Amino acid sequence: MSISARDRARDVPVRPAAVRVPSEDRTPAAATPGTTPVATPVSVVMPVLEEERYLEPAVRRVLEQEYDGEIEIVLALGPSADRTHEIAEALAESDPRIVLVENPTGRTPQGLNAAIAVTSHPYIVRVDAHGELPPGYIREVVRLLDTTGAANVGGMMRVEGDSDFGRAVAVAMSSPLGIGGSKFHVGGEPGPARTVYLGAFRREVLDELGGFDEHFVRAQDWELNYRIRQAGHTIWFTPHLAVTYRPRRDFAALRKQFFGSGQWRRQIVAAYPESASFRYLAAPVVTAIVALGTLLGVLGVAGTTLEIPYAWLLIAGFAAPLGYAVGVMGASVAIGRGLPSRSRLLLPFVMMTMHLSWGSGFLRSIPRSQRRPAPVQDRYAPRHLADAA
Repeated sequence: MSISARDRARDVPVRPAAVRVPSEDRTPAAATPGTTPVATPVSVVMPVLEEERYLEPAVRRVLEQEYDGEIEIVLALGPSADRTHEIAEALAESDPRIVLVENPTGRTPQGLNAAIAVTSHPYIVRVDAHGELPPGYIREVVRLLDTTGAANVGGMMRVEGDSDFGRAVAVAMSSPLGIGGSKFHVGGEPGPARTVYLGAFRREVLDELGGFDEHFVRAQDWELNYRIRQAGHTIWFTPHLAVTYRPRRDFAALRKQFFGSGQWRRQIVAAYPESASFRYLAAPVVTAIVALGTLLGVLGVAGTTLEIPYAWLLIAGFAAPLGYAVGVMGASVAIGRGLPSRSRLLLPFVMMTMHLSWGSGFLRSIPRSQRRPAPVQDRYAPRHLADAA
C-alpha cells in the first residue's frame, strides 16, 4: 500500500515498495563516444520526525540543486505530533519528484531503510530534515563517487544556530574541545576517512551490506561506515562539502541528544571493541572522575560536620569538579571569541552539558533488555534492501 501525496484519502500517503529496478539496470550510465555523458540519476532519502520548523527549507534546498540528472526525494515520515505530516503532504502535492513513505517506528535507521527500499536510482544521497544542502552539493558528490570509486562520499557538518543558545552550541560542536576531532566536525584534508556527515552512497554497496542496522537507534551512520570499510570499500571525505545543521534549541533537548548519543556509542564499542579510542573514552572518564570527586567532597563535608576523624581529607575530592569547571571556562574563552555576549556566557555550560551528558550516557548504556547479545560477526547476512519494505 503506497501512493503519492496526491491521493489525499490516505492519512499518510506512501509509494509502493515492492517494485524495484534490477540492480544490473541501475548502474551509472556511460556515455557513447562522441556524446555528452549522462548524469547519474540520484535518490535523496530523508527521515522525518517532528520537523515542522525545518522540513520545508530542507526540501527546498534539495529541489534547488543545479544538477543535470534526475532527482527523486523520498521522505520517511515518523509519527509526528506537530504539523510535519501536513507540510510533507503539501510538498509532495507541489512536486511529483517528492514521495512519502511511512516510518511507524519514527526511528532514523528504519526510516532510512524504508526510504531506500522504494527508490529507483543507483546513487543514494542522505539528507536530514534539520539540515540544508549547499548549492552544488549533489553535483559534487556524484562527481566524487564517479572519480574516486568510493562507496560513500561526504563532507562536514556546518553547525549554525539561530539563537544565542544555538550559536553557543554551534561553536562547541565545531571545536575539538567540545565534541572531539572528527574530520566532519573540525575539517581536514580530502581523502579516505573513517566516516563523513550524512553521505552519498552507491546503492550496490548498501544492498551488499544490508543497509543501515536498525538496532542502532543512534550512531547508525558510523556503524554502517565501519562495515563499509571492513568490506574493503572506501569512505571519502572532502572539507568543502559542508551541510548546514541546526542544533538543539535548549539545555533539555541538548542533554537528551548527547545522553542518547553516549548510550549508543557504548553499544558501538561493545559491538566493535577495536573501534574504542581516546576520543570516545575521554568524556566517560572525565564524567566518572567529576562524579567521584563530587561524591567524596560531599561525604567529606558531611563527615566533618559529624566530627568524624579525618573526614575533612575527603573534601579534596571537590578538586575534580572544580578543576574540570576551570578547564572548561578557559576553553570557552579560547573558542568563544566573536560570539555575542550572551552566547559567550552560555558556552561553558553548553560544553559541560555536552561532555557530561555524553559521558553519563556512555557509562549508563541502554537498558539491558535492548542490548544485542549475538556476536557481531553473525549479524549481517547480506540481504536486499527491498526486504525492508
